[in-house]
Amino acid sequence: MIKSKENIILKTENLSIGYQSKKAKTIVAAGINLSLKKGQLITVLGKNGIGKSTLLRTIAKVQHPISGNVFLNDKNLHDYTNRELATKLSLVLTDRLPESQLTVFELIALGRQPYTNWIDKLTKEDIEKVNIAIHQTEIQHLKNKRFYELSDGQSQRVLIARALAQDTEIMILDEPTAHLDLHHTIQIFKLLKKLVSKTSKTIILSSHQVNLSINFSNYILLFTDNNLHSGIPNELITKGHFDNLFPKETVNFNRELQQFIINNQ
Repeated sequence: MIKSKENIILKTENLSIGYQSKKAKTIVAAGINLSLKKGQLITVLGKNGIGKSTLLRTIAKVQHPISGNVFLNDKNLHDYTNRELATKLSLVLTDRLPESQLTVFELIALGRQPYTNWIDKLTKEDIEKVNIAIHQTEIQHLKNKRFYELSDGQSQRVLIARALAQDTEIMILDEPTAHLDLHHTIQIFKLLKKLVSKTSKTIILSSHQVNLSINFSNYILLFTDNNLHSGIPNELITKGHFDNLFPKETVNFNRELQQFIINNQ
């Protein structure tokens, strides 16, 4: 299927990702050519250490590519100033925030920093954006709580709300369910799916929750040992790309059920 150019929000050309120092370059993945459409929930999957977070940090301009280019709305990422990029793309990292005396409302309001004046005074529009984000993430009851008082699941919703208040076209989340139990993990996936449907934003997240990602995602980027595959879930399943993702003595992928099954033998 040929993707309409107008629907492509982010693309990469011959992108190589990894780490570089004065002495050496470590390439995690190379030759990445992606075209990601607007208004989708896109999940990045793969084993530990295979490059999921590195890819997200590279397309968010947190770290530089080894080579190649990233384009956001047909403009090279390196041509964006940090402030300009902050109005286009928001980022939620895995790292836990330090304990803070800020209230939930105050923390979410930090998402408005790309738009506030030099004394960071919130306008009526800023306050409205914060309140909309609180409503969209269904955390009105937490509005006046201190951030340190929140559970992990509540904290994750607040961080997503902060990214929503930033009002960007793309939201990037690195392992947003890493510290959550199964119930709260499912709730976060449901929330992200709903946000894509209601706001038409593009949400890109990395996850180890393969079964849930297959169920909720519009599009998947799947790192395997030798390649990066991309496509809708059914397409990747049909082509067998999930079959050898993990050692078969541990789990097997059931194509009919479209999920991994624990191998009890």
